[in-house]
Amino acid sequence: MALINSIASWFMKKRMHQIELFMKYPQDVQDEWQRKLIKAGRDTEFGKKHHFSSINSYQNFKEQVPLQDYETLKPFVERVRRGEQNILWNSDIKWFAKSSGTTDKSKFLPVSKESLDGCHYKGGRDMVTLHCVNNPDTELFTGKNLALGGSHQTQYTGSYESYHGDVSAIVIQNLPVWAEYFRAPDLEIALLENWDEKLDKMARATMQENVTSMAGVPSWMLVLTRRILQYKNATSIKEIWPNLEVYFHGGVSFTPYQNQFKKLFADSGVKYMQVYNASEGFIGLQDQPNSEEMLLMLDYGIFYEFIPQQEINKVNPKVYHIAEVDTQTVYEVVITTNAGLWRYCLGDTIQFTSLSPYRFIITGRTKHYINVFGEELMIHNAEQALKVACEKTHAQINEYTVSPLFTDENQGKHQWLIEFEKEPNNLDFFTEVLDKTLKQINSDYEAKRYNNYVIKLPEIKNLPKGTFYKWLSSKNKLGGQYKVPRLQNNSTIANEILTLI
Repeated sequence: MALINSIASWFMKKRMHQIELFMKYPQDVQDEWQRKLIKAGRDTEFGKKHHFSSINSYQNFKEQVPLQDYETLKPFVERVRRGEQNILWNSDIKWFAKSSGTTDKSKFLPVSKESLDGCHYKGGRDMVTLHCVNNPDTELFTGKNLALGGSHQTQYTGSYESYHGDVSAIVIQNLPVWAEYFRAPDLEIALLENWDEKLDKMARATMQENVTSMAGVPSWMLVLTRRILQYKNATSIKEIWPNLEVYFHGGVSFTPYQNQFKKLFADSGVKYMQVYNASEGFIGLQDQPNSEEMLLMLDYGIFYEFIPQQEINKVNPKVYHIAEVDTQTVYEVVITTNAGLWRYCLGDTIQFTSLSPYRFIITGRTKHYINVFGEELMIHNAEQALKVACEKTHAQINEYTVSPLFTDENQGKHQWLIEFEKEPNNLDFFTEVLDKTLKQINSDYEAKRYNNYVIKLPEIKNLPKGTFYKWLSSKNKLGGQYKVPRLQNNSTIANEILTLI
């Protein structure tokens, strides 16, 4: 195994030269990808409709191709799902990543062979590459990676066969043979559709393995690792997997879960790496061990554009090339991909922390905020305030959601439904710290809280453990691709959750 580890580590590190190349020449790499994508899509139905053959500059591209969202692309996607090809992309598409939307309405995003190989797999390899570069003495390849993914289903339209499911399941299903050697559990367990059955079988199978890395959404990884601890009657994951080196996480903010993982790992030196792998494509990776910033991956077959936050809801918003962005503005990400998503508004917002190279932090979703009373409460505000409140009251959080609660015609407050792993030593003090921190970091919230004129003190509901799991189960949304919605502008979800208590 030592020889295999040395060879595999050396092979992974060779990729670093290419990463350094796009870090040094980011705009050139992006412009080249725009030309490649336009050329590939020129003879598709979408390309002909928008006259791709006459596009010879970024300005032409902006003028001839309107911004898209899922609703505008859906008619094209549905035709591809029925078996038509050369509609959005010039190679056959049979895989569709089912989105992690918070409503019953699902999106089915095309996954081409090019995007699977040149984007999703490349991102997976690069996260290992960066770990190996940052940890020269790694023994990652002496054991296996525990990959907690979703499931997929087959769809038949006449004689045409297509597949849809969580993007992680699509990746696992199509892994090359050599990669399977380093992954656990077996494919038949990894792709089980019944989530309760999957968790049980994954726990029993992987607790016997030599796991050196883990990858998956933090909320569900906690459920799995706690089950393993229960089965093994252990107090620390390191008792079970003494060679565990790194946990690759993404999908939701890690902030609410960080202290719980430290406890599970018994502060044993396990590394954490954040990845930004959306259903639409692999976007970024944490390339520095001591920073939560992520490196924007510029050679994955994705061309990026950015809409300033103040322009997002305008009919004709300003849209910027990567050469035009700054570090002061929050942007919505717009992507053109090698799976046929053209100028697609991703719905995620980021802020650049560096322009050389391009590093960023995720600030939230364009629809994940509360602005019922003019408070403009964003997801990163909520995460930061919760972190401070937990630190000051020695609390730990499993899940939460926030919604408005109206007290009379002109007044209201925010209702926080929180499932604590460890309850605060004083819930009133927790509420006070949460409120005070929100005032400090959000001037709109502070203004609306002044003298309780518009918004009153937040109301915290301490929910029994397992409540959010019950709610997800009731909505048939168990699995790594489903997440608890954090911020809502109405109380529909909150009321559904409260009826379960």
